[in-house]
Amino acid sequence: MQFSDLDLDKTYSYADYLKWRFDERLELIKGKIFKMTPVPNRFHQDYTGFLYYSIYNFLKHQSCKVYIAPFDVRFPKESKSDKQVYTVLQPDICVICDLSKLDERGCIGAPDIVIEILSPGNSKKEMSNKFDVYQEHGVKEYWMVSPIEKNLVKYILHPDGLFYANRPFIEGNVLTTAVLPGFELKIEDIFNQD
Repeated sequence: MQFSDLDLDKTYSYADYLKWRFDERLELIKGKIFKMTPVPNRFHQDYTGFLYYSIYNFLKHQSCKVYIAPFDVRFPKESKSDKQVYTVLQPDICVICDLSKLDERGCIGAPDIVIEILSPGNSKKEMSNKFDVYQEHGVKEYWMVSPIEKNLVKYILHPDGLFYANRPFIEGNVLTTAVLPGFELKIEDIFNQD
């Protein structure tokens, strides 16, 4: 089977996703296929690597873990059965503190933090759908990093189940997070990788 053989109007599950062996990287959002952006540019890789490394070093000897794409995060609705999971995403970076969510195939359930580095190829529809998934499934913090604007917007999940954002973090600001007490990162350090 090739990617072109798929019916893009059909609804697919994680069980289907596991059978695919395409060159294209795919994600499922509510059963619909989204082709991931082609190989990210060098700056995307620089920013992703720096953020991952910073969090990884902070988490040494702590109970949370950080992962970098490709890493499947499955978002079950009612059942964790592969045939009943219709959303599978590969965030650029994710932090998981409830280690019972980890298995040999990735994470099943919401990470505590999801970080996405925006690329020119990210569609508004894709980003809107991911935002909705992360909010609906209870991701505590969603960080969107904009290389063009050189800022980071941190969405925090409130008790009403909705994300609210602080003003964008820009050069001169220090990023902290309630999920990882003690973690601090100067925003300009992210963008000084190029």
